[in-house]
Amino acid sequence: MTLHDQITDILAAAVENRECAGVNVLVRRHGEEVLYTQAGMADIESRRHVQRDSIFRLYSQTKPVTAAAVMLLVERGLIDLMDGVDKFLPGFRNPQVVDAQGNLAKAYRAPWIIELLGMTAGLSYPGEDPAGQYAARVFEDAHAQIRAGGGIPTVEFMNRLGEQPLAFQPGTHWRYSTCADVLGAVIEVVTGKRFGDFLKEELFEPLNMVDTAFWVPEAKQERFVTCYKRTAEGLTPWRDMNLACGVYDRDPAFESGGAGLTSTLEDYSHFADMMLHGGVYEGKRVLSPKAVEFLTTPQLTDAVRADMWDSLAGYSYGKLSRVCVEPERAAGFAMKGEYGWDGWLGTYFCNLPEQGMTILSMQNTTDAGTTTVVRKVRNAVLAALSRGEI
Repeated sequence: MTLHDQITDILAAAVENRECAGVNVLVRRHGEEVLYTQAGMADIESRRHVQRDSIFRLYSQTKPVTAAAVMLLVERGLIDLMDGVDKFLPGFRNPQVVDAQGNLAKAYRAPWIIELLGMTAGLSYPGEDPAGQYAARVFEDAHAQIRAGGGIPTVEFMNRLGEQPLAFQPGTHWRYSTCADVLGAVIEVVTGKRFGDFLKEELFEPLNMVDTAFWVPEAKQERFVTCYKRTAEGLTPWRDMNLACGVYDRDPAFESGGAGLTSTLEDYSHFADMMLHGGVYEGKRVLSPKAVEFLTTPQLTDAVRADMWDSLAGYSYGKLSRVCVEPERAAGFAMKGEYGWDGWLGTYFCNLPEQGMTILSMQNTTDAGTTTVVRKVRNAVLAALSRGEI
């Protein structure tokens, strides 16, 4: 059986088991395509199949793109990574910290930009603990405004979040949070441009990412994949909002640096290729080699790394991506130095620099992240690589 057939069978089984409605996979090595395959539906009701140019919601796979955008400001001398975020967003001035009992205390400073890149800033996504509840109120207001046809602009939204208490003193713990969203607002303040416009001019146009944006225009809606939720009855269409994202037929007021982009497998492969080639895409310099090296280097101390999820055993974190530091501890085949991230709906990105290889997969199923089907694909691809077949 060829690797292509093996991966196709893995994807087909995931669709048959209702793990997802549809899924595709692209593997590239040394600038050449190793395989592409797909299975299942972009929309079950209309029997529209997933295709190579299907447009998916990236959710947290937006984050590595935001990190690259921050590096453009760093290499141009427009920000210092030890700048406090309050230098750009006044909502973060005079920050407080809330403990598990709801008690408030003064934070010793505002988070630094480098801490936003490492998820050590003390920020929170909406959650059940006191810090998460404070964040939830801001997101609930944003959702209400979006449903009413409006929304909270990016900088205003992040200033409101900055007024909420932190979960811990900056730099002392790791907590997955709104850090990338705050960085999007910082980029707006520093450049004087909307975050999406900056991304388009500095990354999407140079990388020929023609289908990547914060919304999907009418002419492309037929390629936009329906999102599904797994239930006891099977897969049910999901059309709600999460993290102030969820309405993609118009230009949003809030351009989420942590969750907002839509894209295709092909477009994201251009970003991955640029990163693998030290910041160059098709002969054009997009990022400096030093910026790419910095982006792909872990930054957590051992004590802070202990806060990471059990599912990330073998990995550290830095610059809005996981980075493999102990492949022997990973729950599957892994390579030291590999980096990337995934999305809440099951999109997945991994670059393996020493092997010159990229593994990409996309699906749109809620509460997914790195899924069983992705881990199976990874194991099959890395096994084939070790046998010298790719």
